Amino acid sequence: MRRALAAVALTALSTLLGVGHARAEETAAALGPIVVDPGHGGNDFGAKGVGDVLEKDLTLAVARKLAAELRARNLPVLLTRDSDIFIPLPERTAIANRAHGRLFVSIHANSAPEPEVFGAETYFLSLDASDAEAKRVALTENDVYGQAGTASDSRDVVGSVLGDLIRTEHLRESSGLAASIQHALAKLPGESRGVKQAPFVVLTGVNMPAALVEIGFVTNAGEVKRLGQRDAQKALAKAIAAALVDAMGQNRALQVSGEESR
Repeated sequence: MRRALAAVALTALSTLLGVGHARAEETAAALGPIVVDPGHGGNDFGAKGVGDVLEKDLTLAVARKLAAELRARNLPVLLTRDSDIFIPLPERTAIANRAHGRLFVSIHANSAPEPEVFGAETYFLSLDASDAEAKRVALTENDVYGQAGTASDSRDVVGSVLGDLIRTEHLRESSGLAASIQHALAKLPGESRGVKQAPFVVLTGVNMPAALVEIGFVTNAGEVKRLGQRDAQKALAKAIAAALVDAMGQNRALQVSGEESR
């Protein structure tokens, strides 16, 4: 009897250890970093705003604070740049993929011909822009790619890899990620301009849920002043960090649901 109980106990212990090892592997596999991409940098200034404020400086400041917020939650983070350097758009994607990132968020600041326009908006990748304004924003952000002589039309670039992106089944998760971020931003001062779709080069080929955030308009005097304030940048970082955590929970639920339906 004792031998039988001992055998059962050993079997149970072996099973428990096996399950524990499998769960540890699953946890380790899920520990890829959240990739935070500060838009522009170096000789790529991005948008130039009121008072000569540069988009590249605002994006780096907010991205650094976002990274700090995520690390405070014990989440691994990778910045595609942590200084004022130029990194080509395809290399930003490659950095994220090499790190096996779990999420990718690119931080940008908007501009408009009309100085009264303001507010934040969040994008996920689509070959077709949701509207003319979304197309304009994508063409503006993709401009540095075209300047490098590597593409004449961002639709061509996105179209060439969109099939791969769809096959990774991250489009739905990217849509959810963008929605979570925009929902969080809507609680902050300023106008919520909603979730949009557009062919951003930096989002193409990313093997993880990805979104691009336009935190506000540097061409609006009131908004660019607010965006330059440390407290406002920290509030943005906190909101985006909370949204990323929320999105990870949603994505896990989608994965589990997909596995159960098989």
